[in-house]
Amino acid sequence: MILKRIVTGFAVAVLIGLLIWAGDPWFTIAACIVSALATYEFYKIARHESIYPFTYPGIIFSILFILQAHLSWPLACPALISLLILTPLIWILFKHDKDKAFINAGWTIMGVLYIGWFLSFYISMRNMLNGMGWVYLVIACTAFSDVFAYAVGSKVGKHQLASSISPGKTIEGAMGGMSASIFFAFIVSMIFKLPLNWWQIICVGFIIGIFAQLGDLTESLLKRNMKTKDAGNILPGHGGILDRIDSHLLVAPVAYFLILMVTNQS
Repeated sequence: MILKRIVTGFAVAVLIGLLIWAGDPWFTIAACIVSALATYEFYKIARHESIYPFTYPGIIFSILFILQAHLSWPLACPALISLLILTPLIWILFKHDKDKAFINAGWTIMGVLYIGWFLSFYISMRNMLNGMGWVYLVIACTAFSDVFAYAVGSKVGKHQLASSISPGKTIEGAMGGMSASIFFAFIVSMIFKLPLNWWQIICVGFIIGIFAQLGDLTESLLKRNMKTKDAGNILPGHGGILDRIDSHLLVAPVAYFLILMVTNQS
């Protein structure tokens, strides 16, 4: 299992690195595929508790949110959000089974916003000035935060971080993850000469580290609520796509607005 995790993790890391470097259209195509698969897994988890989201409309909307990040029309996102909310509400009126109608509609909307909309911030980030460097920084900090949180927690972790959500996560692991996030923020910032001073790098790394941990806990709570262990098994040794991107989902929008704030971009 450990060998599978290492091999799969290395292969995924190399592929992601190449896609970020290549830029569009490959980066956007990959994001659409990831969004579609993760949204499907999200709805699959929901069905464990006899909830039936509108899977295929939800997947389509998740892809549309990725694509709208390229549109210059300022009302593209509000218009898409409005359409996302309207569609399930109209859909349930014509469904024969009216039980849990609003619950199913709510889960459909939540899956799209949680995955499609949040992931779209990586597309917006890649389109910024110094976009390739910013995406490398955010993804590296998030990924290594996960790696070091697991490594430190499994070796020296003694104090549980959130026992009611994920008993295996520890305060020591969380501290190791945030330290790694700050360290790699320095490394990537120097490599790509990003316009950050030392205290901004520390703040960015620290905040990414925090939200990476929160993103991981969010999916852990989702799986606990839905009484399931993994979102899928598409990645040997790692579970599903959603299991691998859970930390990134909360990080992406936070990091995007944080970069705008520290660089005064509009």
